[in-house]
Amino acid sequence: MFAALADPTRRRILERLATGGEARATALARPFRISLPAISRHLRVLEGARLIERRRKGRLHLIRARAAGLAEARRWMAHYAAGWDAAFDALDELLHKDREKGKRE
Repeated sequence: MFAALADPTRRRILERLATGGEARATALARPFRISLPAISRHLRVLEGARLIERRRKGRLHLIRARAAGLAEARRWMAHYAAGWDAAFDALDELLHKDREKGKRE
């Protein structure tokens, strides 16, 4: 999932889908200066990461953000963010003590 989100084009596609709702691949390709096959590859990566889903309406393929996929990423980040916060707090305390020690010497 995070490998899929590492690419700025895919992040912009996902942002567009999350804020603008369902869209066709051709509509998603418009703001980018890349080919429709390249957009299709990006969409396949996002779909493989379960961040988007497609549905067919006649001949149209409509793409939308998959809220459950984004929730999985949010849960993962929240889980690890608590540990990161604790580590940064400990580092901050260590640096503060080191500064205080340096002032006394």
